[in-house]
Amino acid sequence: MTEISNQETAVLGLLYEYHHYAYRIREIMEKRGMDNWADVDYSTLPPILKSLEKEGLIRHQYRNEGIKGPEKVYHITEKGKSLFKRQIKSILSEKGSIIYSFDLGLANMTSLNQEEIIQSLKLYLKSIEERIHVLSYSLKIQEENNVPYNFIAIYSRNLSILKAEKEWVIEFMDKIRVKGK
Repeated sequence: MTEISNQETAVLGLLYEYHHYAYRIREIMEKRGMDNWADVDYSTLPPILKSLEKEGLIRHQYRNEGIKGPEKVYHITEKGKSLFKRQIKSILSEKGSIIYSFDLGLANMTSLNQEEIIQSLKLYLKSIEERIHVLSYSLKIQEENNVPYNFIAIYSRNLSILKAEKEWVIEFMDKIRVKGK
């Protein structure tokens, strides 16, 4: 069975919805803010399309609609649809392995004094608050653009996770302060 990356899965998802020109795929990626959650950007799209085509998961046809001449329209193949659906079922049903560098810091924080730990956690907290602000704004934009609810769910889920992380960090800093007294 062919293995596909999350990036390839994201692009297959767009082609599962409808066949597209490469520039239209880029427009949809931008509108949905996929660079924020799918690790796909404009520079990675051409190699992803090439890889998917090589694996027989997509194909292209030329259309003469472009100003510059014939343009490629990408279509997902039956093999691509089947693999995509299996991949989505797997992703939705299994907790993926998540390794955070923050956890490595927690495991080794005793190498720092209390002041250094608290200062580092304050900076981490600030980065969480900035990310919450950005995601809140992005969520609002997605809702205003009438983006499908499943894409809005990506932003609201991540926002919920960040808010919980913020609460945890604040409580943890309080524990460190109490322990240090």
